Amino acid sequence: MSNLIFSLITLLVLVFIFVIYRYINIYRAKKYINFLSDEEFKKGMRRAQVIDVREKSPFNTGHILGARNIAYSTFKTFYTELRPDLPVYLYDQNKTLSLRAAKFLNKQGFTDISILNNGYQKWDGKIKKS
Repeated sequence: MSNLIFSLITLLVLVFIFVIYRYINIYRAKKYINFLSDEEFKKGMRRAQVIDVREKSPFNTGHILGARNIAYSTFKTFYTELRPDLPVYLYDQNKTLSLRAAKFLNKQGFTDISILNNGYQKWDGKIKKS
């Protein structure tokens, strides 16, 4: 019984550490990333480079109308296709990959980086299915 309680406490501590780590990363990222609501994203996306960082299969299943796919797994190779003088709007399913891509872009000198706050899973705008 005590082994079960110890395992449960260990699991809870690990989950707590993960949650705290995630929020610390988001807090740090707010210095160089704008987190946009669906409405803010829609308003600015016509003048921005809208990038879906999910893999090709989920992108083909459905994506925001006008978005380009640069999967995070190939992002470090193909980020050079982006113009640093234009805003970059990133999104993925729930902003985990977008945060990583934004951090990388910031290190490469990009300054106008935004992320869809609720991710694609809660997007209520126009989509395209391939």
